[in-house]
Amino acid sequence: MSNNILLLEDDPLFGETLVDMLEDEDFNVSLYPNGQAALDATFTEKFDLYVLDINVPLIDGVTLLKELREAEDETPAIFVTSHKEKEMMQKGFLNGGDDYIVKPFDNDELILRVNALLRRFKQKEKVCKCGLCIDNTRKVISYNSEELELSKREFEVLSLLIKHANSVVSKEMILDELYNLSQSGSEGAIRVYINRIKQLLPEHNLENVRGIGYKLVC
Repeated sequence: MSNNILLLEDDPLFGETLVDMLEDEDFNVSLYPNGQAALDATFTEKFDLYVLDINVPLIDGVTLLKELREAEDETPAIFVTSHKEKEMMQKGFLNGGDDYIVKPFDNDELILRVNALLRRFKQKEKVCKCGLCIDNTRKVISYNSEELELSKREFEVLSLLIKHANSVVSKEMILDELYNLSQSGSEGAIRVYINRIKQLLPEHNLENVRGIGYKLVC
């Protein structure tokens, strides 16, 4: 499966050049000319990598990534920019950047960095148990290599069950995973998520441990 890349670049000619170069390497690339358009795209599309210019209209690249990281989006990100100052580079890394390349650059170097970053994150972010694989970078779970259609909450609940497969996951653990201190959740909501997961995984034994929680048995 080809990796999906979000490219934020406001220079049309340079942007199309990067698109052609990355697509020649079998990546799927979506080009956005400003930070707001790129941010909107992250709400509806799943990306494996962000390639971000910094000086772009509406929302600059560093601010965009800062907002994504605050929303718990851990998709790896490379800044591609003409900035050479140490302070800007430091700001990029402090706001969630994983790599940084300065224009002008050698095309092969960018491809090497993209592949290295994707490889490192895939090794780090994938957990597989019971025939189910969690891809935390893309926030998807696959069953027998087929991606499941999950809401954000369903993804979080099933991820917890997979990570603790064959052990009881308490309702308190699930509530702690789903909600922060400023939010409130209910056991009724958990039951809705569990029932939905059972429908998606009829071949798995998802047990209700009365009064305690749930257990994924495999």
